[in-house]
Amino acid sequence: QVQLVESGGGLVHPGGSLSVSCAASGSWFAIRAMGWYRQAPGKERELVAVISTDGTLNSADSVKGRFTISRDVAKNTVYLLMNSLKPEDTAVYYCNADVRFSRFSDTTRTFWGQGTQVTVSS
Repeated sequence: QVQLVESGGGLVHPGGSLSVSCAASGSWFAIRAMGWYRQAPGKERELVAVISTDGTLNSADSVKGRFTISRDVAKNTVYLLMNSLKPEDTAVYYCNADVRFSRFSDTTRTFWGQGTQVTVSS
């Protein structure tokens, strides 16, 4: 019903910048929030940053001041600009969307993208 397609990512040196984007397609009543999670080898998936339709932001302390999340509601796309990257930011980054399918219910379903690798290494 909902497909999330990520683009961007890759290899960057420490201190460098990288951006990733995620476009949602399909049919729905509304997308409540879109965001990014990441999973490093041997670790659990963790929140990076999420942005709601009303502009409310939530991000991990580890990325505050370095990562910027933004969203184009008309294009159903979320962006993550990553600056001052560190080796510990290396992970697979997953796009996430909370989607409503009915105007009569606030219930949402969560969808995930396939993930994109971000590697920070010299």
